[in-house]
Amino acid sequence: MNAKKMAVLTRIERLEQKIAKGHEYLESGKHANWNGFRAWFAPKVRDGKELPPHKDWVKNVFLPRLEKAVRQAEKVLERLS
Repeated sequence: MNAKKMAVLTRIERLEQKIAKGHEYLESGKHANWNGFRAWFAPKVRDGKELPPHKDWVKNVFLPRLEKAVRQAEKVLERLS
């Protein structure tokens, strides 16, 4: 297997792991402090504690973006095959 295919497969695996963490957060609240959910510029802080992401944001923004990225990576993998 060449390096390009391996890189795309690795990317797909990592994206799927992130999607799994997002689903677990929606179901049970697990991974609330995962750094993949943290804001890039200014963290949400209340009473000195960083807040977990809003569940609607995870469901409507985070997960769809990652699912789209997986579909795009799969298309790239098909082109490489």
